[in-house]
Amino acid sequence: MADQLEQRESLALMHQMGLNSATIERRKQIVGLMPADVERISTIREVMLRQLDDYVAAFFDHLASLDEARTLLENRALAERARHLKREHLLGLVSGDYGSQYVEQRLELGLLYAAAGLETRVFLGAFLNLLKHIGTQVMRHADRPAMEAFDAFASLKKVAFFDLGLIVDVLVFERERVIRQQQEAIRELSTPVLQLRERLLLLPIIGVIDTYRARLITESLLESIRKNRARMVVMDITGVATIDSRVANHILQTVTAARLMGAKVIVTGISAPVAQSLVSLGIELGKLDTVGDLQGGIEQAERNLGYRVVPGESIEAHIDEGS
Repeated sequence: MADQLEQRESLALMHQMGLNSATIERRKQIVGLMPADVERISTIREVMLRQLDDYVAAFFDHLASLDEARTLLENRALAERARHLKREHLLGLVSGDYGSQYVEQRLELGLLYAAAGLETRVFLGAFLNLLKHIGTQVMRHADRPAMEAFDAFASLKKVAFFDLGLIVDVLVFERERVIRQQQEAIRELSTPVLQLRERLLLLPIIGVIDTYRARLITESLLESIRKNRARMVVMDITGVATIDSRVANHILQTVTAARLMGAKVIVTGISAPVAQSLVSLGIELGKLDTVGDLQGGIEQAERNLGYRVVPGESIEAHIDEGS
């Protein structure tokens, strides 16, 4: 079951990374992997297979000497899976077949390293140590002239660098994916759009607003207006200390865009310093509907929607007759 899940993940990743027959062949060309290299690799295949377990041990012994690899090695299930995939990797290294299935297996290995939090520099160090170990054993035990053994190992290194490019790309791709997820989470936290009641949204803005964040606020608000079919929005900027001309104009554009989508925006909580700043900047505020505080803004929005609050009964609102 786990193997099938990993296979689906690696296949999905191949698609996301744009890996197909053409791009795989191009990667081979980049490292100079030719049919003659495949023939030379076949001459040291038996030597490699005899030392296979020794090579796996050399790779993980090097990792064990590094504190940065502790997360991988201390997780027994991950470590065992990594050893299995590394053994499959080395078998594939001398198989002579470096097509889509081979690439898929390398991506599996890369995904496992990424899941374990293995840093690229740590992987590169262990990989370099492994190549050194393989090269030493090939030169020592190959049953052929030294120059032929060296040429065969040089061909093997081309496949190794082909693999290296794939695994490093996976590590980078996965790190960027996590960063994108974190940015999306931060975006949602920094621009929360809350539904107070049917057709009424609240957008509380706290902290510094720069041009980038102002754009995120606009995108989040317009998406929420569409999703909730909102007719009123209360934008509260009580927690905003300063607004420059670019941000002020962006807020005005947001109000205009919301109006085009059928929602009216009430801006609340404009502080004295912000008000003075806007006036000194010469920002045209005639298109803004403003109310002094958040409570007043919500009450006005409710009245505009046809709600009336009955004092002394409850905090629930009643719809005016005929609205």
